[in-house]
Amino acid sequence: MSASHVAVVGGGISGLVAAYRLRRLLGPLARITLLEQADRLGGKLRTAEVGGRAYDVGAEAFLHRRPEAAELVAELGLAHDLAHPTPAPSGILAGGVVRSIPAHTLLGVPASVEAVRPVLSAEGLRRVAAEPDLPPIDLGGADVTVGALLRERFGPEVADRLVGPLLGGVYAGRADSLGLRATLPRLASALDSGVGSLLAAAAAAVPAPPPPDARRPPVFGTLTGGLSTLVDRLAEVAAPEVRLGLPVRGLARREHGWRLEVGPATAPARLDVDGIVLAVPAPAARKLLADVAPAASAGYAEVELASMAVVALALPPGTALPERSGVLLAEGERHADGTPFTAKAFTFSSRKWAHLDGGPVLVRGSVGRHGQVEVLQRADEELVAAVRADLAELTGVTAAPVDTAVTRWGGGLPQYGVGHLDVVRAVEEAVAGLPGLAVAGATLHGVGIPACVATGDAAAARVAAHVLGRVRG
Repeated sequence: MSASHVAVVGGGISGLVAAYRLRRLLGPLARITLLEQADRLGGKLRTAEVGGRAYDVGAEAFLHRRPEAAELVAELGLAHDLAHPTPAPSGILAGGVVRSIPAHTLLGVPASVEAVRPVLSAEGLRRVAAEPDLPPIDLGGADVTVGALLRERFGPEVADRLVGPLLGGVYAGRADSLGLRATLPRLASALDSGVGSLLAAAAAAVPAPPPPDARRPPVFGTLTGGLSTLVDRLAEVAAPEVRLGLPVRGLARREHGWRLEVGPATAPARLDVDGIVLAVPAPAARKLLADVAPAASAGYAEVELASMAVVALALPPGTALPERSGVLLAEGERHADGTPFTAKAFTFSSRKWAHLDGGPVLVRGSVGRHGQVEVLQRADEELVAAVRADLAELTGVTAAPVDTAVTRWGGGLPQYGVGHLDVVRAVEEAVAGLPGLAVAGATLHGVGIPACVATGDAAAARVAAHVLGRVRG
């Protein structure tokens, strides 16, 4: 029997992990074809040279407390390149003042009144303190937007000053459109268990703080050479046949496998394989599954996307930054002259990561929230000027950069709206009925790197089981 041939469509982190796992599961003789429409691998993992330094202009870190990414880094022999943030605290601009992001919250949802005392007004604190006396929350298994629940229980300030900026940093979305169950599952579980107060539910969901003298485990990790190091290593070890710049236009079932239509519409080529992992954004998945899995296609069609841009600045060596790792900006915050801020967040990378200290001072501004199209229509030089003006207003830093880079992520972040878990369940159930096909990616179970790694692992296991079952049968 000839060696198995599988295809992975999508060369982001999910697709690369799937290719790597398929290689491990199917062995060195398997043929693995990795198809990516762009001219590079990595998706939202991209390391550029800025100011002569390797600098991430897409995802900059992964959640270390969730194990998948950290374990993959170790498995690939990259543990010596692993780095964690410095102790510099992060801040939030809300109500015209930069304050430290409070501890003892669940993505900004307070677990106690004291936790948010430095951030809220007297009226905001009164609303939080009074929340347990409101009628008990009963979701009845339904989903709601995070913003609607917070405003009903706490008033506007918790949503606007805390949870909104934090969710905006993760999803480039808004609290008033993101669903509770997909974005704050631990909070939803606590409410489902019968905890009737939002304050009490957050307290139940937030891990207990460690003893004062205990060493706190790192929350985030990255690689000193940039996260493209992970991309390169996955591609090296998976050893797929990489085909860049080729769109996949169609997908059809065959008697014992699948057929892909690849390349330009005027002269498409056909690729016959035993199994496929689809690790592509929602719009591409919707098109490819329209004929073979209409229910899955319909599910993908329900997922909206947000676009954003990263503006990287390399400032002259010695430029003084605040003693913070970065600052989130609440929506609606303005300069002293009334000009709205363009950036939604700043990362002071030379403060946040010890390996970036020394030489040019690196700062990145993140721009763009869901539905905020007009901001991203500006030319690169306009975005740089606007972000520099924001930085000057926020920190007083006016030094002209020695280098800049603008990286745009059009449709880069899926929005987990109300009912997202039901949408994903419907997608996966529909695909489960198609032997040899699996889906992966940020649309499904989380937008962070560990979640994407997990979907790539699961998809590869499903496809490999089908292929190996056929071989052994």
